[in-house]
Formats: sequence, C-alpha cells, structure tokens
Amino acid sequence: MRVEPRPTVAETQPELTWVSHAWRYALCLVISAAVWQSIAGIEWREHRMLFVAEVSLGAAAYVLVFFRRRAPVRIALAIAVMSALSGIAAGPATLAAVSVATRRVSWQVLMVGVANFAAAQTYTSIAPYVDNDLVITTAVNVAVNAGMMGWGLYLGSRREIIWNLRTRAERAEREQELRVAQARSTERARIAREMHDVLAHRITQVSMQAGALAFRDDLDRDRLREGLGQIQGQANDALHELRDVLGVLRADDPGPATARPQPTYDDIAALVEEARTLGLDIDWTDDVDEATPVPPATGRTVYRIVQEGITNVRKHAPGAVVAIRSTGDPHSGIRVVLANPLGAARAGAPGAGLGLIGLRERTELRGGRLDQRTEDSTFVLDAWLPWTA
Repeated sequence: MRVEPRPTVAETQPELTWVSHAWRYALCLVISAAVWQSIAGIEWREHRMLFVAEVSLGAAAYVLVFFRRRAPVRIALAIAVMSALSGIAAGPATLAAVSVATRRVSWQVLMVGVANFAAAQTYTSIAPYVDNDLVITTAVNVAVNAGMMGWGLYLGSRREIIWNLRTRAERAEREQELRVAQARSTERARIAREMHDVLAHRITQVSMQAGALAFRDDLDRDRLREGLGQIQGQANDALHELRDVLGVLRADDPGPATARPQPTYDDIAALVEEARTLGLDIDWTDDVDEATPVPPATGRTVYRIVQEGITNVRKHAPGAVVAIRSTGDPHSGIRVVLANPLGAARAGAPGAGLGLIGLRERTELRGGRLDQRTEDSTFVLDAWLPWTA
C-alpha cells in the first residue's frame, strides 16, 4: 500500500491576501472587545495605569500577530504573555494560537495551549471584574482554550486533506497525459507495422514486375499489355489492403464497416498460391491441428510473418526456394519456420530493414517470440505464438 507523504506547512497554508488579513483582524477585534468591554470603563476610572498597559500591549500584539507565520511558536508565546496583562491582546493571542495548532505538531500545540490558558487565568485574576468566581472562570478558560486549539487542529487537518486531494488530482492528470502519450506512441507503432506489412508485400511485387518489363525488349504489344495489367492489379490490391488497414484502425467507429475482414490463418494458402503464380518457388507444409480453428488474432500474426518472409525472399534472394512449415495445436501453441538460401543477387526493391523489427514487436505483443538466424547458407525465420494470443 502506497503511503502518501505528509505535506509541509508551507504547502498546506493558504496564501494571505489583504482580504484574508482583513477578516482575521476583524475577528480578533470582536474577541478583544468581548473580553475587554466589561472592564474598560472601570480601568479608565480606577486603574489608569492598567488601562494604558492594556492598550499598549494590545496594540503591540496586533502588530506582532501580522508576522506569525515567520516564527509561529515564538510569536504565539510572546502574545500569550501580553494577553496576561491585556484583554485587547486576547484576539491576536487567539489567532496566533490557532495558527500554531494548524501545524498539527503535538508539542507545539500543547505548549501554546498551556501558555494561553495560564495567560487567561492570570488576566482574570488581576483584571477588575465585578464578579469573578474562580471555578467558573477556570472552566471557561479551559473550554475556550481547548476549543481554540481544537479548531486549529481541524483547520490543519482539513487543509492537509485538500492538499492531498489536489495533489492526487494533479498526479492523476499527469499520469493520464502519460497514458495518452503512450497510447499515441503505441498506435503510431501499430500503424507503422500494418502499413509496412500490407504495402511492402504488394509494392515489392509491383517493383519486381515493373523491373522485369523494363529489361525485356522481346515482348510484343499484347504481352506487354498483360504485364502492365498485372502491375495495375497489384497496385489495386495494395490500395484495397491499405483500406483494410484503415478500417481496422477505425474499429471503434460506430459507422458502417468500410473494410474487408482482416486476413486469418486460413488465408495463408491463398497468399502462398498467389506468390507461386508470380514465379516464387514455395514449399509449404501445414501441420497445424485442423480440429480447432486458429484464433483470428493469432492467425493474423502468422499470416503477416509468412507475408513478410515471402517479401524478404523476393527482395534479398530472388529465384530461391523458400520452405515454409507451420505446426501447432491448442496445447503447444503455433510455430512457423521460413527458410531460404542466402541469395547473392538482390531485387530492385529497396528495403528499410524495418520488416523484421515490426514482426518481432507484433509477435511479442501477442506473447510469442521471433528469432532469425543463419544456418550454413540458409536464412531461417522462426516464430512461435501461444494458441490464444
């Protein structure tokens, strides 16, 4: 379980504006008036020195409390001492004590609370009150100081809760931005893989056929037209498969479907036959258990592996025989191995080297693995996928 770090006091305290200062000082004046108003006249008439001390210490307390956040405990203790001789200082003493309590440090709360209680007891003992019952006065002072410190503790706890909620919201927003960025990156990689797998196969065929026609000067008009028709057909197939990819990428679109079904394992036979009609020599062995259909996602990945293998043979070993063997069942998963001799000649179609990288990413995303190796003079592409990838 993750433990949230406790914030510092500076992080939880609200910023003090002139409005904040104004209403706090107004509340202090109300408290000072409530404490001093009943004896102010008596002091003016009978205890003039005490009256002067009340006003002087009270004014100093109102100035000092303005700086309470710079040294909360020391200022609260100093104002508590002032309030022992000045009822006017009771307002600032209350504000300074509550400010210390919001910090929620036990020893500070206890020290300031005891100091304010002692100051209140002292003031009620020396002030010229008409009726001054010690038991009642003590009970009132205890209740007032306990309530004062309790209110400060509540404010501090509430500020900390609000800070935690705000911090969590900000962290959740940052994490959401990271997830969106990661999803965008993943989607870009997915689009790149689909584009490469679909277009590289077709464009390689177009490039090879166009290159063959360019080197043939013995073709009559009909055979040339036939060759150009085949190139046009391959280009059209590339466009259709590109639309299929875009349809998959729009799979969450609630509108009508615009793409043909994506290839599955059963479509590999047609892929191999098409490559054979275009002159590629393929020895394909299908030993996959026929009792249980290969899941569509797994079959599509195997299809792309075979498709990329055929494309690579056209690019890097034209004229070579490629052996393709697929085996598997629901218990052991499905494995496909492509092997072809390393060719000295290369086709005219350029390669970016991204095909096998994309295949490896696609295979690993499905929980499988893909290896490439050279055995003597034979290039081997070996892939395995779990049946329910």
